[in-house]
Amino acid sequence: MGTPLNPVQQTLRRNMTETNPLTAKRCVPCEGGIPPLAPAAVAELRRSIHADWQLSGDGKWILREFRFPGYARTIGFVNALAWIAESEGHHPDLEVNYGRVLVKWSTHAVDGLTENDFICAAKVDQLVSDLG
Repeated sequence: MGTPLNPVQQTLRRNMTETNPLTAKRCVPCEGGIPPLAPAAVAELRRSIHADWQLSGDGKWILREFRFPGYARTIGFVNALAWIAESEGHHPDLEVNYGRVLVKWSTHAVDGLTENDFICAAKVDQLVSDLG
């Protein structure tokens, strides 16, 4: 049955289905054996996420830096992002510093990008929007 959602998690889940169509999707488990997204598909999906998401030079990652006023707000964001990652079964690489978080999405099993990375990026975009 799982652990009940707290009020913040309930709000996040409800809000994530109201704007970007990617936020209504769920990640699909990936064990490899499929190719990463083609550059044209990556370009199309990038239009569905915030413009601050950058594509790595090798095309295997999308990354975005977030800045916050203070440590507590930074860690609050990291905790909410961790809840998204656990809910989706898809986990980013994070670099966490005082007032700054670098989020990097990639699907390690295919050594590149899949739709899962864009689903999670869209959900992080919604989280940031909800946090104001």
